[in-house]
Amino acid sequence: MSKTKKEQGNELYQNLAYLFYAVAMADHNVHRKELEKLNELVKEHWLEVDDIEDAYGTDAAFQIATVFDWLVDQEKNGNEAYEAFEEYYLEHKLLFTPTVKNLAMATSRAIAASFSGNNKAELVLLGRLELLFKS
Repeated sequence: MSKTKKEQGNELYQNLAYLFYAVAMADHNVHRKELEKLNELVKEHWLEVDDIEDAYGTDAAFQIATVFDWLVDQEKNGNEAYEAFEEYYLEHKLLFTPTVKNLAMATSRAIAASFSGNNKAELVLLGRLELLFKS
């Protein structure tokens, strides 16, 4: 049974949360500034990507922040979060339009830079993401 556009959109945003969490966790810690930057970018950019709403009538892009918070609460492993995102991406490449890819890269870079600049682990992860998006 095929999924509705709404279900696909919600799933996309939930999986993007895994990516952004992995970037924030690259240094094994999610810092307040990274969380603030994510929330700012969701409001400024992600809400405009589409008009998909979640089950509660809220813009589905807020799923990014909701799932990100859940991952923080669960203390999920950053590498596992990235691998989950990568698997989702490879199975759903068509959902990743150039706009979504560019915004995902920009958001990942902004999160990485928000707390004392980029560290080596973050730069490696950003490099992996760029290569993934080119595949």
